[in-house]
Amino acid sequence: MAAGPRIEIPVAARETGKHASRTSRTQGMVPGVIYGPKTAPINVLAEEKLLRKYYGRKFESTIFNLKSDVAGVDKVAVLLRDIQVHPVTRRPVHVDFYAIDMSSNIRVSIGLRFDGKPAGLSDGGVLELIVRDVEVECKPNEIPDEILVDVSTMNVGDALHVSDLKAPAGVKIISLPTLTLATVSVPKEEAATPAAAADAAAAPAAGAAAAPAAAKADDKKK
Repeated sequence: MAAGPRIEIPVAARETGKHASRTSRTQGMVPGVIYGPKTAPINVLAEEKLLRKYYGRKFESTIFNLKSDVAGVDKVAVLLRDIQVHPVTRRPVHVDFYAIDMSSNIRVSIGLRFDGKPAGLSDGGVLELIVRDVEVECKPNEIPDEILVDVSTMNVGDALHVSDLKAPAGVKIISLPTLTLATVSVPKEEAATPAAAADAAAAPAAGAAAAPAAAKADDKKK
């Protein structure tokens, strides 16, 4: 579970409109909005350098505290629900802060940490990770940092599904139970080798069988 003091993100009041937004971006500030089940939308500005720092999957389920002089905003707990970036420069152009109701359940995506060495690797198998995160539902204070997945007992041909996961206390996994997370299988190249070898062995045998028949046909012609 996440622990320790929350990271603070300073935000300031902002004017609406395209001109105001362009001006703010030239000053290193990114337009954004705070919203939530119990929070009316509030327009704010956040520092671009901080949004760059906390952009990515690693912080999708991190709860931040806002710091601001704007009425009703200081110390509000939020998730970085969405950071829009410019398609060319990759600079943040807008941010959505989702204000959390700490007394209600929330749905977030949590990363999976695959642990152990599959038993099937000693038989030539290869571990393939298909899904690396799942959606869960829990109280904000019970959001796990990650979910541990033990793959050490997996043999060749085995598949691990969401239904095999052990959720931490207070956490409910919402993702489809039949969703495949990982498999252990023989590489396609190796799997095809026995069939190719059988075909190669059959070819000379077929040729040898055809030779006497061809000889008999020549004798009859003579």
